[in-house]
Amino acid sequence: MIVVAGEALVDLVPVTDGELADLAPRLGGGPYNVAVAAARLGAPASFLSRVSTDLFGEALIARLHASGARTDLVQRGPEPTTLAVVGLAEDGSARYSFYTDGTADRLVTDPGPLPEGAKAVSLGTLSLVLEPGATTYEQVLRRESGRVLTVLDPNIRAALIRDPDAYRARFRSWLPDVGLLKVSVEDAKWLADGGDVIEIARGWLKQGPVAVVLTKGGDGLAVLAGNDLVEVPPTKVDVVDTIGAGDTVQGALLAWLHEHDALAVEKVRALTTDEWSEALTFAAAAAAITCSRAGAEPPFASELTVR
Repeated sequence: MIVVAGEALVDLVPVTDGELADLAPRLGGGPYNVAVAAARLGAPASFLSRVSTDLFGEALIARLHASGARTDLVQRGPEPTTLAVVGLAEDGSARYSFYTDGTADRLVTDPGPLPEGAKAVSLGTLSLVLEPGATTYEQVLRRESGRVLTVLDPNIRAALIRDPDAYRARFRSWLPDVGLLKVSVEDAKWLADGGDVIEIARGWLKQGPVAVVLTKGGDGLAVLAGNDLVEVPPTKVDVVDTIGAGDTVQGALLAWLHEHDALAVEKVRALTTDEWSEALTFAAAAAAITCSRAGAEPPFASELTVR
């Protein structure tokens, strides 16, 4: 089982043009999207979070079930669902404004040790920024790192990070407990406060992770594993928007690792360059389908011809 831990929220996405565009609700949140993507691609995913009992929360739970994800580890509460207002640039890239005060996902409590069947735990995005939940998820990361494959996508939302230097230091403190790190090139530069991305990734490898996967937008994907750098081009697609693309990469990688019995630190360390190329190509194909749709709508396994 793959446990995906973090926030579930509702994206309010523009559906018309204009300065005050009409907004439509789309279910999302980085970790939530990862759980949906992994489950739809055939992995046994279980979501860990606190989800509101409001109408948005009910819809979030229903979509997890419809996607094949488990909700045994989901806590429920009357607090409202986090909202994110999304603005789209001409190239389909997204920017976000968040409404997070007093929302359910911030109030998650430590579930204790993960179930015996857990082989990996994936974390990231707002859940590792906003307290008190951030400390809870950090406890899960540190406690489980010696037992399961820990996977991190920081997925930076800079507008919510009040003290960038403190967050960067906290990120570095997580690295010894991270098995696999996935990060966009933009986030890598932000986390390192500038510099060459490959050299940044090499530095992180020395601090804990056995591999660093880099998402490069329209330039495809790459992974630095040991001394090897593997790159794959993007899958060509007509982009509607990029909401959830990076999350789909994370979910697809987890699904690929599950399918190839590689959900363990030493098994990830042992992947060959050909295997990494196959994994990244699969993740790129999945993300391309997400980009061809409005909002974060990862594909099901039946929609992919690349395995």
